[in-house]
Amino acid sequence: MFSFKQFSIKQDRCAMKIGTDGVLLGAWTPIENNPFSILDIGAGTGVIALMLAQRSNAEQIDALEIDEEAYEQSVDNFENSPWNDRLFCFHAGLDEFVEEPEDEYDLIVSNPPFYTEDYKSENEQRDLARFTDAMPFEDLIEAAALLLSENGVFSVIIPFNEEEHFLALAKEYELHPLKITRVKGTPITEIKRSLLAISRNKNAIITINELIIETSRHQYTPEYIELTKDFYLKM
Repeated sequence: MFSFKQFSIKQDRCAMKIGTDGVLLGAWTPIENNPFSILDIGAGTGVIALMLAQRSNAEQIDALEIDEEAYEQSVDNFENSPWNDRLFCFHAGLDEFVEEPEDEYDLIVSNPPFYTEDYKSENEQRDLARFTDAMPFEDLIEAAALLLSENGVFSVIIPFNEEEHFLALAKEYELHPLKITRVKGTPITEIKRSLLAISRNKNAIITINELIIETSRHQYTPEYIELTKDFYLKM
């Protein structure tokens, strides 16, 4: 059980455990457009949808999860939360979900599973399969372009080295950056992640900044504390 300030999460049945990426995305995602409806693509434990339920007044928060164990776990986590009347999880893949879109969403979020550089096996074919399987960025962007409301925002966290590629794909679907935050573990490490908020507004003034998580082991920066203090018990 992982406890936050206003809700708890069981994650024993999920392959994707709660990590910094998901919490960052849930805390960072812009909600200035006061979303009425939110969609979390690839819910996992449901943590991002729950964080957005805590942060926003959205009345409809849908989540999508293809893995049966993770789906059942996120349903449990939703039901046991203070916002269970606003949260709903679909057991479906993204391709099925977009075939018959019911709704448009004011906010779409995703912490997509991605291939990490650290992962290399001896089997080149398997590596390649895993690489293409783990990163259907185009599917994700295409779905967002289809499901996003006129003034909606699409928010993701991806490896920094994919940022340029992701934004180029988004542009093909007439989606443009609104806010970019590049994340470093410490002041001396390389940028590891990009938090991207994208919208249909091609004339938006883009905010670009950097976030450092720690100055040294467990010594969190004021910016990271400010971002996550409403969630982490010890912040």
